[in-house]
Amino acid sequence: MDEETFPEELADALVGVQRLLRRRLRAGLTVPRLRGAEVELLRLVESRPGIGVSEAAKELHLAGNSVSTLVNQLAKEGHLVRETDPADRRAARLLLTEQAEARLSDWKQRRVALVGRQLARLDTAEQEALRAALPALRALAVTLQEEAEES
Repeated sequence: MDEETFPEELADALVGVQRLLRRRLRAGLTVPRLRGAEVELLRLVESRPGIGVSEAAKELHLAGNSVSTLVNQLAKEGHLVRETDPADRRAARLLLTEQAEARLSDWKQRRVALVGRQLARLDTAEQEALRAALPALRALAVTLQEEAEES
């Protein structure tokens, strides 16, 4: 593989896999689909229950008013609950509802099943190559996150 084209080819492959995963997972939905930013916010709140709106905005690299809009929409749809922060009555802490927890759990199970089926279709060498690439892909994600935090 050419060194000049490798970054573009890698980015295209990652985007392509993510796009196909989203499309395939959407096909099985029986409820209205959530937009990417909504899912990202729900997953963040799942991993950090009680996170504040401004901290979530920083973590997602979105404007505070954009996250506030997402929070309002997700709360209206019954996915998020805002609780007053006891340390600062002006601030809200975000928590998932049972409905959102169930929806995220279902999504994860369907995603694992989909990826598992597709991995099983690959030969052993391809599966091992993907397994071996995971640490490097995680490191790439860390460097992307660090650069985003610097800017």
